[in-house]
Amino acid sequence: MDVIWKGALGGLVTALIVLASKKGDVLPGILPLAPTFALIALLAVGSKGDPEGFRTACLAGAKTIPAYLAFLGACWLLIGKLDYRLAVLGGLAAWLVVALAIFVLPQRG
Repeated sequence: MDVIWKGALGGLVTALIVLASKKGDVLPGILPLAPTFALIALLAVGSKGDPEGFRTACLAGAKTIPAYLAFLGACWLLIGKLDYRLAVLGGLAAWLVVALAIFVLPQRG
């Protein structure tokens, strides 16, 4: 049952973003900043009853902020040169590179 309501929440936010995109461009850019998926993740981790695990999930989420900024920056830079789908793909590539640098490289050192 947990998975169903979490999936419904994610679907609701997705529907809100699509509806908002028909009325303007600012709100669809702001809605992803709502902590929808962080909320789902923290509720899932918190339900285990481990405060330290909850704190670890919070820190991991905070560490992804630079990767999210890299994603948005790459999309912003690429949209003038590429189709929007390729700009988003480039943004995802930038996100992946930064996320790997944040989470994988420190473990190797």
